[in-house]
Amino acid sequence: MNKEVSPGFFGRLKTWGTMWRDIADKVSGADGLVSLNPDLPEEDARKIRAGLDDCLAARGGEVSARARAATLGRAYLSLNDQGRARFLEILARDYATDHDRVRETAGALLDIDGTDFAALQGAEEQMRDVLEPPRLRLLRQFNALPRGIKFLVDMRAELLELARHNPDLRGLERDLRGLLSGWFDIGFLELQRITWNSPAAFLEKIITYEAVHEIRSWDELKDRLDHDRRLYAFVHPNMPEEPLIFVQVALVNGLAGSIQEVLDSSTPSLDPEQADTAIFYSISNAQAGLAGISFGNFLIKQVVERLSHSFPKVNTFSTLSPIPGFRSWLDRRLTEGEAGLLTQQERKALTQATAADSDSETRSAISKGDFKALVGSSEWLRSEPLATALKPPLTRLCARYIVNERRPPRHEGRAGSVLDPVAHFHLTNGARVERLNWLGDRSSKGLSQSAGMMVNYLYKLNEIERNHEAYQGQGKVATSTAIRSLTRS
Repeated sequence: MNKEVSPGFFGRLKTWGTMWRDIADKVSGADGLVSLNPDLPEEDARKIRAGLDDCLAARGGEVSARARAATLGRAYLSLNDQGRARFLEILARDYATDHDRVRETAGALLDIDGTDFAALQGAEEQMRDVLEPPRLRLLRQFNALPRGIKFLVDMRAELLELARHNPDLRGLERDLRGLLSGWFDIGFLELQRITWNSPAAFLEKIITYEAVHEIRSWDELKDRLDHDRRLYAFVHPNMPEEPLIFVQVALVNGLAGSIQEVLDSSTPSLDPEQADTAIFYSISNAQAGLAGISFGNFLIKQVVERLSHSFPKVNTFSTLSPIPGFRSWLDRRLTEGEAGLLTQQERKALTQATAADSDSETRSAISKGDFKALVGSSEWLRSEPLATALKPPLTRLCARYIVNERRPPRHEGRAGSVLDPVAHFHLTNGARVERLNWLGDRSSKGLSQSAGMMVNYLYKLNEIERNHEAYQGQGKVATSTAIRSLTRS
């Protein structure tokens, strides 16, 4: 089976529409919200407002409330991109916090005698009520529907994209993020081992959601579920058919330095009982709508605990990770003409290697000092002298990028987080930067992202908490001796 792009939440309209139609039919007036113009012109927007008002009025019992929410959910699903954006704008603007009531309630609170504890408690409770926007109550009603939590997760995925260009939607996105953060607390999640015997629909989602190293067929997936491989996923009880985040592990001997070797199906498999190292080679967030709601650190810790229990000989836990931002960072430095990016010795080695190369285009690039063009061409892969000459400067610069390049700090007096998002994730979890792997990923994606390099982040169980505290509190990056040597050169 070839990997296909997921049809997404809105591609499941037929199945969900039928399920929610049966619920919506229990309330009168549903027909008016089903036959909407997909663009949601103003005439139909008024119908949406009326439906939202009905939900907030909370007439009738629980059955009626679910029916009204199902009617609105079906209406939302029936709209196109433009119509859904208008729906969300209505929800964001017309059902936000009533600021006049907030000011009025705040004034009443300030007028209360500070010794009247009961009155203060009552006023504070009223303040909490008026601060909560009506749209939050509406979002909670969607959660009561079958698969309603998945509906809201995918609604937030769309909101995140729209809010980048429409500031009016950011408050609604924050409200929804707050709800999802509570509903997806780590205490509610279940760690599952995924095997070849798992449901086919779930396995198909693993193929679709894999974000690091593409799974191109069922045979490739079967290889990744072999007896010397493990795949674990977090699942929510209200979304049992969907992985939230999953990690793929190879049980090997020693640190792995090449993803091609890890994924090579022709390599003889290892008896996992004889392995001494667990390599985490792919971690994929499966739900775009849960961005910013972190449970990846808990995933790694729980997987380490489970592997330690199952395989006592495994005493090394490491990643084999991509470096997604290195090439773009390096290209910016080269475009800006940063002085001293290459040492004189490195330039001399490149010039000598290029002179011996038969490719005239490559020779022309280096003669002009165009290091950027040389790295970007990938032609150097075919020339052993060129690859040998490029290794020292690229590994040195990559170590600098991972360890030293920072985002602006959020708080004065504190170090900013490292620039690379994968490095930030693992350093936050308490790993240390252990080793750079030259040509660890020879794929076109690996070459374009990181000049083919990969990195091992090592999780030493007795250092995790100390590394985490040092990075989070002081911005200190734990590194091996070899990495420290590269950053100082």
